[in-house]
Amino acid sequence: MRSLLLALALAVAPAGAATAQQKVTPPPGGEPKDFTLPVKREFTLPNGMSVTLVPFGTVPKATVSLAIRVGNVNEGPEEVWLADITGDLMNEGTASRTAAQLAELTAGMGGGINIGVGPDQTTIAGAVLGERAPDFVRLVADVVQHPRFPESELPRIKAARIRQVAIAKSQPQPLAQEKFHQVLYGDHPYGRLYPTEEMLNGYSVEQVRAFHANNFGAARAHLYVAGVYDAPAMERAIRESFGGWAKGNPPVASVPKPKSGRRVELIDRPGAVQSTLYIGLPVPDASNADYTALQVTDAILGGAFGSRITSNIREQKGYTYSPYSTVTDHYRDAYWAEIADVTTNVTGPSMKEIFHEIDRLRKEAPPPDELRGIQNNMAGIFTLQNASRGGVIGQLQFVDLHELPDTYLTEYVKRVMAVTPAEVQRIMRTYLRPENMTIVVVGDKKVIEDQVKPYNTYVP
Repeated sequence: MRSLLLALALAVAPAGAATAQQKVTPPPGGEPKDFTLPVKREFTLPNGMSVTLVPFGTVPKATVSLAIRVGNVNEGPEEVWLADITGDLMNEGTASRTAAQLAELTAGMGGGINIGVGPDQTTIAGAVLGERAPDFVRLVADVVQHPRFPESELPRIKAARIRQVAIAKSQPQPLAQEKFHQVLYGDHPYGRLYPTEEMLNGYSVEQVRAFHANNFGAARAHLYVAGVYDAPAMERAIRESFGGWAKGNPPVASVPKPKSGRRVELIDRPGAVQSTLYIGLPVPDASNADYTALQVTDAILGGAFGSRITSNIREQKGYTYSPYSTVTDHYRDAYWAEIADVTTNVTGPSMKEIFHEIDRLRKEAPPPDELRGIQNNMAGIFTLQNASRGGVIGQLQFVDLHELPDTYLTEYVKRVMAVTPAEVQRIMRTYLRPENMTIVVVGDKKVIEDQVKPYNTYVP
């Protein structure tokens, strides 16, 4: 048997070797296509709550997401993470159901319920069997309108959040991000990323109830359903379970005035073998006509794996493993930042190369082939983002939060592909100006202080 197997292996080896040596040119990629938004039904309840229903796919499941315009932006200076504590307590049951009963009910529907709190909005969401989606909608309505807020669970929730802050404050990237936000946003809620332990310990159930009463209401809410479900039963469940929800207060538009200007903030982390860099500045938000071109520019500069900064300091220099840049959005606000963890002894050289790539793209428009590769990648990622129920809802929530038309989605690929090399250079020269960039460095001060000194001022 062994000799037979050996003979067979020898017999196929030459053919396999020949195949491995052949060079096959892959076929050219197809022309990226615009996204076709699924046909949706939209209506508004008399109390002001918006509803969007999207039949999607063939798998008999549905995703339900209630987005409420309340988040950290609604917190006062002494209320950091009060929105998060409120969300945590909302998970602990309703006036008629305990937390265990909620978990059992959602499990019986084939899913679970999740409450997420962000800077601008809170979401109560889950994916369940399509036939149970109307029942899940009723459950979401109960959670948002009639939270139990059990005082007995508050100490445990506080302790968990205190541990979360302690862990974050022990890591360099959260420290850098916190300082970056403090410099850009100052006393605005976006500038307050973490509460103190004393602040968290001081929160009471009465504060949580007051925060909920002041900020949760139908006028701030938008319900999304995507998937396979019984449309008449779904609409009936929505109207019955949400129709009596009080309108509440309108959304608060707290738009910051972020600061820009060359500034270096050095946070000492003695003995650190790496330095964390956070370099960025305010940029146009999603409502701006230049936003798509800014996203393309970001992808070329540092946002894509094959971007210039990544290729330079990761592939060519070996200074870091996973650098990246990003455009971070709030309501009517955004900033661009390059983030990298670099080896301590090349902190200065890493900054030099980052600014070199920024300056190079400001001076010279990118070659058409490089730009086209980035555009194809962005178009492909966008297609993948819209290939699921949750992805479609995420896109719809984005355009609704930023008050954008549906054409933002349906013409996104077309806009991306229309960006020219000259436009990338214009975006760089107009918005990504080195003299306006804040630089935060977390690392071993005694090793890196002299390395970062040259960047305190901008020299063209």
